[in-house]
Parts: sequence; structure tokens; C-alpha cells
Amino acid sequence: MLVWFEIHATMDHAITREKQLKKWNRSWKMRMIEEANKNWRDLAEDLGFETLR
Repeated sequence: MLVWFEIHATMDHAITREKQLKKWNRSWKMRMIEEANKNWRDLAEDLGFETLR
């Protein structure tokens, strides 16, 4: 289930951001998701993919 994602201009930027987020504690990640996607809706639908429900 896709509940959050970011778009980056380059693969290098995306990898740098991913490494940064991996160092965050779980509560920070949960807060980031809930601020952008309060209901934890599957965002894959918006990208044309089938949901896993």
C-alpha cells in the first residue's frame, strides 16, 4: 500500500532523501504521512495502479 511518496528531479536526490528518511525515527515518519494523508488512503490509485485491498 502506497501511503506517501516524493518526486525528485534526479535519482541522486531521491537516493539522498531516502537515506535521510531511513535515519528518522518511526514517529517522525508516521507524523509526516499523517500530515499529508490523514486517512492513509492508498495513493497508488492516483497513479493508475490497482490497490492491494
